[in-house]
Amino acid sequence: MRVPEIADLCVMTWLLGYMDPSDPCFVAAVFTIIFNPLFWNVVARWEQKTRKLSQAMGSPYLACYVLGGVILLLNILRSHCFTQAMLSQPRMDSLDSPMARLVGLLLLGVGGVLVLSSFFALGFTGTFLGDYFGILKESRVTTFPFSILDNPMYWGSTANYLGWAVVHASPAGLLLTAVVALTYVVAILYEEPFTAEIYRRKTSQPDKRS
Repeated sequence: MRVPEIADLCVMTWLLGYMDPSDPCFVAAVFTIIFNPLFWNVVARWEQKTRKLSQAMGSPYLACYVLGGVILLLNILRSHCFTQAMLSQPRMDSLDSPMARLVGLLLLGVGGVLVLSSFFALGFTGTFLGDYFGILKESRVTTFPFSILDNPMYWGSTANYLGWAVVHASPAGLLLTAVVALTYVVAILYEEPFTAEIYRRKTSQPDKRS
């Protein structure tokens, strides 16, 4: 076994010593963290292949707004479960300090900037999978924060959860944040090829206005 693998195992064992992973609140948090990206990717791919939502609602924009609203509600539920899982588990004394809380607040600030600036750069339909509904921008967004980081919405959300866990001195929160990050990595591997392909097709099409 390599040294990084041993170190990762030691960290996991250390965190698990502070918490009970079988606690119902923790299990619910893990479930919502994994379920949310799975849900929106399955529904969006289904829509992209069948256009059933757009047909049922009479407009791809209305269908995208409805899916976006459902995703927002699911994310609120995920954050609630995340918080309840932290509150139901012990705190970590080494993180329960003014300096740690300051670091947590800074992470929350950075995460908030990344999430909000991503939303304003993409708009509602760009944020909530509009490309799967055929709602495309002229080109892929490259302004801030996309100019400094790929997938800033996901990494901003991860920073928010990490900051929230540090503010609460919660080992359960740290472990759940790792689950969030891993889930987003999988989602990115699934989503990125599709997004790149649809914009490649768009740019390869002749300009009908010419």
